Amino acid sequence: MKWNKKGLIFSADGRYDWMEQFAMLPTPLLINDKCLRIFIGFCDKNNVGRIGYVDVNPSNPSEIISISEKPVLDIGEPGCFDDNGVVPVSIIRKDDKVYLYYIGFQLGVKIPYYMFCGLAISNDNGETFKKYSKCPILDRNNEQIFARCGVNVINEDEPWGVAYKMWYIGTIGKGWVKNKYTNKEKPLYTMFSALSDDGIHWLDNPYKCMEFLNEDEHGFGRPFVWKENSLYKMLYSIRTYSRGYYIGYAESEDGIKWIRKDNEAGITLSKEGWDNENISYPYITKFKDKTYLFYNGNGCGKTGFGYAELEKQ
Repeated sequence: MKWNKKGLIFSADGRYDWMEQFAMLPTPLLINDKCLRIFIGFCDKNNVGRIGYVDVNPSNPSEIISISEKPVLDIGEPGCFDDNGVVPVSIIRKDDKVYLYYIGFQLGVKIPYYMFCGLAISNDNGETFKKYSKCPILDRNNEQIFARCGVNVINEDEPWGVAYKMWYIGTIGKGWVKNKYTNKEKPLYTMFSALSDDGIHWLDNPYKCMEFLNEDEHGFGRPFVWKENSLYKMLYSIRTYSRGYYIGYAESEDGIKWIRKDNEAGITLSKEGWDNENISYPYITKFKDKTYLFYNGNGCGKTGFGYAELEKQ
């Protein structure tokens, strides 16, 4: 595949106090033929994330229609898993509802922070959301005690015999390691798969489905999975010590065991501009005969988010 970059769509401009910086993890939902709503994690001056949206023209996503004046999802109560930030990661339709999966952040004492996956549900086509629970739907387990987040969820019965499949990011080993280039602590995590009958309650027997290729890699970012001609395909973020994030590609026959083919991702850094240092958090959506890839550029959303269009074969 080959993606033709179309450019930056939006970067935080401080128009609201909850939208001071970052525009991360673009997560699109087609509202109707005239509105593609892209949910975004925005941060205030203290780096606390809240979820808003940017509405664009689905025929031309570079055309902004409107921007949310208030968050559609705010931080949790003090002591909750999401009391220091929320950002979107995956969205699906279920009957007449919209399920928005998000990462909740909580500060740590002996480690920098914790990250777990929550769920918010909309009954009005993505206008408003209510949190399903004050607790994460993907909580810590004995091996992954620092983070289980960065999810991508799809709804498909075969071949696993359950309705919902998830790929997510979970910490491994000690959870945090020193970056030899900056001496800052970085999370150590890899990718797992999980199953559910309802999209809410997930079986606690995750399968590790991605491996590091070298010692420079120390994590993966939110994947995006789709099925094409009986083959599962994935775009995902690869996190490295030396150069931050870039986008990789993998294939799988069963959605569980993946073969990395990163040089086939079809998108790389630009020579200059907002995405010339690193790119991350890909998310694909289709509209009529067009296929779009939304993603973040430098600084994991510090410079905003943009899009590319799939080149037709």
